[in-house]
Amino acid sequence: MADPSQTDYSHLDRPEIIQHLFHPRGESYGTERPPNATDVLIPVEENIVIGGRFHTAEHGGPNILFFHGNGEIVADYDEMGPLYNRMGISFLAVDYRGYGRSTGSPTITAMMRDCHEIFEFSVKWLKDKGCTGPLIAMGRSLGSASALELASHYKERLSGLIIESGFAYAGPLLRLLGVNPEQMGFKEEKGFRNHAKIKTWDKPALIIHAEFDQIIPFSEGQALYEACPSSDKTLLKIPFADHNDIFVRGLREYLREVEALARRAEAAKISISR
Repeated sequence: MADPSQTDYSHLDRPEIIQHLFHPRGESYGTERPPNATDVLIPVEENIVIGGRFHTAEHGGPNILFFHGNGEIVADYDEMGPLYNRMGISFLAVDYRGYGRSTGSPTITAMMRDCHEIFEFSVKWLKDKGCTGPLIAMGRSLGSASALELASHYKERLSGLIIESGFAYAGPLLRLLGVNPEQMGFKEEKGFRNHAKIKTWDKPALIIHAEFDQIIPFSEGQALYEACPSSDKTLLKIPFADHNDIFVRGLREYLREVEALARRAEAAKISISR
């Protein structure tokens, strides 16, 4: 893949796209953090920081770097973090510019560049804390773009990939936002290129998607699964669920498959280190 600094997403930073794609909101202060949670501020640019909440478990266990959906913030995952911790998995949830405790304003260019800074910060933070387990990139919905961006650039440093409610193609997403891709001269090769990026991933992969997702159809998740060349990949369909009730409809199955992938990534890293 191209060097991230040379990738141009500015043609997508149009007001009619930004105002529908991002829904930033602040985090309420004074709320108590869950046990084992640490708040971090990640510098991504001069005077710009990204907020994160790192739920840490066993130092040798797997670590998930998580990018959430466009209407969420890291505090929304305060109940999920401890669930991962009980499985021995550290869960590192991060925001976007303008979300939670982050500064700045969100754009697609910033989101796609910031994930690289977030990755490097998280790797160093884990190392400094003695968290030596495998690192897994995970993205939900809009966050699938950040996770796949990292997977396409840092395959040798990542041990697993999880995409939940992710999109394969940008064109249908733009139409959903009320933008005519043809009218703006948009071509898929100039978009997020999620479908192209997952073609480079041949390590453990898990694709989770709601059967009746009304925002990003199940066919998008299936397209990502089929494009992934990994011999160790799983497609989990959550029956009867839509985009926003996937946890309610299938949390048990969801967590079971995430834990299974994390354990396979852990086993593979131990095998390689021997």
